[in-house]
Amino acid sequence: MSGLRTIEQDWECSLSPLPKRVLLNDFVTMTVTLSSRGGRPLTPADYNSFNYAFSADDPRLDVTVSGLTGNVTTGPLSFTANTFNVPQLPDGSYQLSVRVTPNATLAAGLPPFPADGVSGEAILTSVAHETTGRSAVTLQRTGTYPTRDQLLWVAIRNRTSALDFTRYQNFIDISLCGNDDISTYPNLLGGRPAGTLLDSSRFPTGRQLSILGPHAYTILKLATEVFLTLESGIVTRDGNVIDIDKERIRLEDPSINIENLVSRLQNYLVSFDGNPAVLPYLDRIVGNLVSLDRNDIREVLPYCFGILQHRLTAPSLLELIWSYWHEEGMLIQTMHTIGLRFQNRRSSRQDPLVELELDPLRPLNNLIWGFVQDEHNRLTVPRRASEYHHHYGLSLVGRATAGLIPADDRSRFIEAFHNLLYRTAVFYREDADTTVIAEAFPLLNALKEVHLLLAEGAHNQFGDLPWTSRVEMLTMQWLLARPEMREFLRGRYMVPYQEGWMGAVDSMKRLQGWTDTTVTHFHELAVTGERILLSIRYGDWVDIENIQEQAKNWARYWKPEIQRYIHGYQAVTGVDLMADVVDSRDAAIRYVQPSALLARRLAQQTAATSLSADGTGRALPAPQPTAAITSNVYGSAQLPRTNQRRLPRIRGGE
Repeated sequence: MSGLRTIEQDWECSLSPLPKRVLLNDFVTMTVTLSSRGGRPLTPADYNSFNYAFSADDPRLDVTVSGLTGNVTTGPLSFTANTFNVPQLPDGSYQLSVRVTPNATLAAGLPPFPADGVSGEAILTSVAHETTGRSAVTLQRTGTYPTRDQLLWVAIRNRTSALDFTRYQNFIDISLCGNDDISTYPNLLGGRPAGTLLDSSRFPTGRQLSILGPHAYTILKLATEVFLTLESGIVTRDGNVIDIDKERIRLEDPSINIENLVSRLQNYLVSFDGNPAVLPYLDRIVGNLVSLDRNDIREVLPYCFGILQHRLTAPSLLELIWSYWHEEGMLIQTMHTIGLRFQNRRSSRQDPLVELELDPLRPLNNLIWGFVQDEHNRLTVPRRASEYHHHYGLSLVGRATAGLIPADDRSRFIEAFHNLLYRTAVFYREDADTTVIAEAFPLLNALKEVHLLLAEGAHNQFGDLPWTSRVEMLTMQWLLARPEMREFLRGRYMVPYQEGWMGAVDSMKRLQGWTDTTVTHFHELAVTGERILLSIRYGDWVDIENIQEQAKNWARYWKPEIQRYIHGYQAVTGVDLMADVVDSRDAAIRYVQPSALLARRLAQQTAATSLSADGTGRALPAPQPTAAITSNVYGSAQLPRTNQRRLPRIRGGE
């Protein structure tokens, strides 16, 4: 913007503001320049002979500039007014004016000055915000809308976190080792004092009794069942398990707190016996039980007629897939092999555990004795394998399960579940692309399909076998985490294991020549798989009124678990469930049994280690993977040999 010039006879006046484009409260300086035509150049004395009156076409600006004064400056010679602050003005252009009149007789050599003076004008532009030459454009993900079922997922995370091995280990130490100080574990038992099961004050002599025979292990199993009874359920009972900051991030709501979560969970539950205590999915199931009066339903003991106690209002949030992945990770096989060595039985011709000696002076000796003696009470491999088939259509490979023909098999579960994970991965890619609106109806339909398949398998042993399997495997983990065990199976010190028992399992794998994939991946598959399937099993996904926002919220809430599961599955089996399907072989490999994929990787590992070390490339006879000598009834699933003909051939991966 440049000053506009007004010429009156022999005089010329110009007005120049600086800056010419202003924001609120900017400082502006106005300069007036006079010149005469045909006369001599003006001097500072000549400039002092004039009056300068400023004005504006807007009253707010006029009030600011009307009282301006200043002085004469040189270079070039001009009158510079004092600066002023720009007042609050709407966006637009405003005209500034100055009228110059003489206040005395002009000096000689200058032309006559007009009686009414001369004027100059200029334009000042006001903007409400600063505009720069470079602008940044940011696109955001589509908004989220809360749904009522989100609080079920919070409860599932709360209860599965409460069953963490570290909490279980603390519980055993508190209950069985005479440690009455539970101040370091707030609310571990729901605010109730722990005490000890073997308090010496309960005995007349004031001394604790010695526990010989298998009874110590029996008490350990009992304490484990008590732990599960206290910690499994659907209600968020204690705040020390819930990481409220993480829940705020997952729910995308910074205002939530524990009280708010509990209140919203109660709003989600359906009323039973006057209290909000039943999941909508279970309430729908109760309506289909033809032998019960819907208006007179009671929870009763096993000897009475009604709903079994706590199965409706407090279902145990346990999923059998937790046991499946730990079994594939060689937890059961590790303890069985230790049990064989404890009985002085070889697990192979060259037993790597020949130096494993548990002295009778320390507690683990007696506990392993009880473990061996209790073998007839533990679940057998065929029983667990049959239930894996019944729940998920998953199989185990080994001699103990050879010839197993399940009566009811979820043959479509692997396809449906892996399709769900792939659909979820596609949704994540679309949801991260802020130029598109991610579509979630295919994801919602996939959730309903998996939900129906899980519901079909929730019969017969569903209520008790996952519970019993969890008790047995937790006790095995506790035994493997003992200090005495780490003297023989210590693991690698620099490996950051998540739980204390993992190092022993990895050590056993190396000794026996089993899979070289760390048990950490199997453990993460177990934990994340359990959470994912619980959220599908107990959600009301068949409701025809469901909308895609529920599927969107499900995918966003469980994103850490789903992505960890997909990564763990690839690390264990070599199959990437996120990859796009480009031909029929890619589709087929997704639905192959995980046990078959594990057997193939073990065969490849064994073949690779059998190459000669002399650099000739000649293959030595491949050593067979060692496996525990086992019966078909109580033994562990034997690892497959590299030349087993009964393993399915996998196209594209011979």
